[in-house]
Amino acid sequence: MKLALGPVLYYWDRDTMLSFYDEMADAPVDIIYLGETVCSRRHLLRLQDYLDMAERLAAAGKEVVISTQTLIESEYDVKTLRKIAENENFRVEANDMGAVRLLANKMPFVAGSTLNIFNPQTLDLLAGLGASRWVMPVEMSREALASVLRNRQSGSETEVFAYGRLPLAFSARCFTARHHNLQKDDCQFKCLDYEDGLALKTREGQPFLTLNGIQTQSALVHNLIGELDTLQDAGIDVVRVSPQAHHTGEILRLFREGMEQRLTSAQALAQIEGLMPAASCNGYWHGKPGLDFIRNNPLATV
Repeated sequence: MKLALGPVLYYWDRDTMLSFYDEMADAPVDIIYLGETVCSRRHLLRLQDYLDMAERLAAAGKEVVISTQTLIESEYDVKTLRKIAENENFRVEANDMGAVRLLANKMPFVAGSTLNIFNPQTLDLLAGLGASRWVMPVEMSREALASVLRNRQSGSETEVFAYGRLPLAFSARCFTARHHNLQKDDCQFKCLDYEDGLALKTREGQPFLTLNGIQTQSALVHNLIGELDTLQDAGIDVVRVSPQAHHTGEILRLFREGMEQRLTSAQALAQIEGLMPAASCNGYWHGKPGLDFIRNNPLATV
């Protein structure tokens, strides 16, 4: 299996982003996804900045993929999407069907999880258009994934979102701005105040959701580091870690050591827990409610 680092889903300042990717050039990761996938108002980094970073990361030996925005809302968004699709140096992760249309039969691309590929027919259709890799939807269980892989005709690589707060929904409204009684077009870039998103709790004080601008995420952190053996057995080609504000490099190291069996699942899980911004969940992978956490081997010892 290969280890991938997904695009940064949060709004960090320019210096933080540049420093982060300078660090990732030396991280034990095979694939790095770059680009703004959430909100076009986040423009401290422009497309050319991402392309420049991509050149540096590629020179460091990384496979670089440019990710497209998930919710296209303006002509400016469309122009940016076209520029990404027309770049000749890097593969593109298509996160909506507009991106697929621009890339189809022109160059190999990655079919992102928000394309909602839940059956082998859809996977084969996209593979026929040029999808050389697909990212399974975060809600899909391992049993459903096994069915898709068993019945598909194509040979696209399979990638799984294995770590990070789950991207659950996108909306034309900005809930972070609404939280501050601001209009979306005058949000004052409040997302900059929440390096790992704005956590919400129920009236009873239980973790509920995380607001990230127009994106709604899980409150808990989806974590499959204890499932690396089952991911391997399921035929997964790539596991994806979603960046967080702190300790991303250490988390990638733990995934790498677990993939290379230098750590047991129990050891990797025990060591990662102190690096996480919230508790673990993995229910979707087991066909349970997403906020559940099921240990792969509850009898394992560290």
